Amino acid sequence: MNDMDIKTQFEQAVADSKNLSQKPSNDVLLQLYSLYKQATEGDINTEPPSNMFDFVGKAKYDAWASLKGKSGEAAMTEYINLVQSLKAGA
Repeated sequence: MNDMDIKTQFEQAVADSKNLSQKPSNDVLLQLYSLYKQATEGDINTEPPSNMFDFVGKAKYDAWASLKGKSGEAAMTEYINLVQSLKAGA
């Protein structure tokens, strides 16, 4: 699979993720978010939220930080596979 194929598939998966028949659980949404950020921006490049009561922000930060070192292509592939499993109702 060359780079163009993976990018095209990734863009399609991003579009598909917005049109799922059922809203994914918060854990799955967090996984989608972190894989998307890793695929599009690489390793985390922001500071953790300073408000200790910003639980959503902290969860997003931690999820993205946990992917540090994963290549953009690997993150795209995981994102595509996750969206495909969601579309299949897994």
